[in-house]
Amino acid sequence: MNRPTATDRPLVAVVLAGGVGTRLYPASRSHRPKQLLAIGGDDSLLERTVARVDFADEVVVVTRPGFEDAVGEAAPDATVLVEPAGKDTGPALAYATHRVADRFADPVVLAVPSDHHVDGDFEAAARRGARVATETGALVTFGVEPTRPDTGYGYIEPGPDHGDYADVAAFHEKPDAETARRYVDRGDYWNAGVFAWTPAAFRAAARDTPLGPLLDALDAGDPTEGFDAVDPVSVDHAVFERADDVVTVPLGVEWDDLGSWDALRRLLPADEDGTVAVGDVDVVSLDAENNVVAGEDVHVSLVGVDDLTVVAYDDRVLVVPTERAQQVRDLVAELERRGEF
Repeated sequence: MNRPTATDRPLVAVVLAGGVGTRLYPASRSHRPKQLLAIGGDDSLLERTVARVDFADEVVVVTRPGFEDAVGEAAPDATVLVEPAGKDTGPALAYATHRVADRFADPVVLAVPSDHHVDGDFEAAARRGARVATETGALVTFGVEPTRPDTGYGYIEPGPDHGDYADVAAFHEKPDAETARRYVDRGDYWNAGVFAWTPAAFRAAARDTPLGPLLDALDAGDPTEGFDAVDPVSVDHAVFERADDVVTVPLGVEWDDLGSWDALRRLLPADEDGTVAVGDVDVVSLDAENNVVAGEDVHVSLVGVDDLTVVAYDDRVLVVPTERAQQVRDLVAELERRGEF
């Protein structure tokens, strides 16, 4: 049976913009998600992402209730799809894929997070992944060639190579430092969280997973009931790590996840003291080096401290060793428990 080629099918970019971004606290808060922040540029992260995928036939931004108006203002030329509840990327992408399949004939979905730094020919890689998804009927995950043994990313272990893509031998969770070095030496990719699939392939792979009740409810026309029936889960855990037919396509661009404060030290220029300043902030350093300072209309003085991240937004101040920036997520969990996020 001949499959239609990628050029025969509309390419629909689904931009994920329903998260809050807990690791960028206190810049990101429950009322101010990170995708609406202009971190490291003049435009918001969401605006930059929508511009990056404007080659698609349609751009759909999926978000949670409460963010609809702000997302619509940031992406006026995109279709804004509001999921019934924020329950991570698994339910969000199942819902978006269902809606896209209802609207378009034989589409290919390109799923893209709204909080990544990308520099390079993203379009070429995305179109290649869409073509692979169409021609193979597989789920496609895009891999990034690592530049360092990073413990903050998941890894993709490639299997047999087929030219434009390779089979996925295994997915690996965020490793410790020694394991990360082994993954990099072996030739594993970083998992960029960018995907491509046809709706038929996604539905087949997701049917017997934790997303199954949601798919049934979507078929019955009741997305709210479907979201009530599932727990928060990433699309990686719910679908990709369980599926039999998964391949990886190299992304081939400069890439980073702008999900935590330590990423800014990698991506933004530093002053003569090695300090990176983000936002409307004045910094004075005395015997202080390699710090990250972010804020909104604040003046920060640093004396005798190195490798710290200092963030001041609203009435909140965060101070954390930059190497422990990933643990801000744990802090936010405690703030949420207290009702203070």
